[in-house]
Amino acid sequence: MSVLIDPPAWPGPRGLLWSHLVSDSSVEELHAFAERLGVPARAFDRDHYDVPETVYERAVSLGAQPVSSRELLTRLIASGLRRRKIRR
Repeated sequence: MSVLIDPPAWPGPRGLLWSHLVSDSSVEELHAFAERLGVPARAFDRDHYDVPETVYERAVSLGAQPVSSRELLTRLIASGLRRRKIRR
C-alpha cells in the first residue's frame, strides 16, 4: 500500500516539470493523499494526478514513495488500477 511519485520530468503548463502521483492499492487512497497535499481534483487523469515540481518535495515529506517512472507504471499496472486512454 503506497502512494508513489515519479521525478518531475514531464514538461507542462507554466514552464514547469510535472510528476505523476499514483496509488498501488486504491484510488480512494490516492484521492485522500492528493487532498492532503492540496492538489485540486481537476489534476486527476484516469488513474493518476499530474503534479508540478513545486509540490514534489512536500509529497515525499507526506509519505509518497519516490520511484522511477518505469517502476511507477509497473506497479500501477500490477495493482490493476491502470486505466489506459481509449483511442478513437
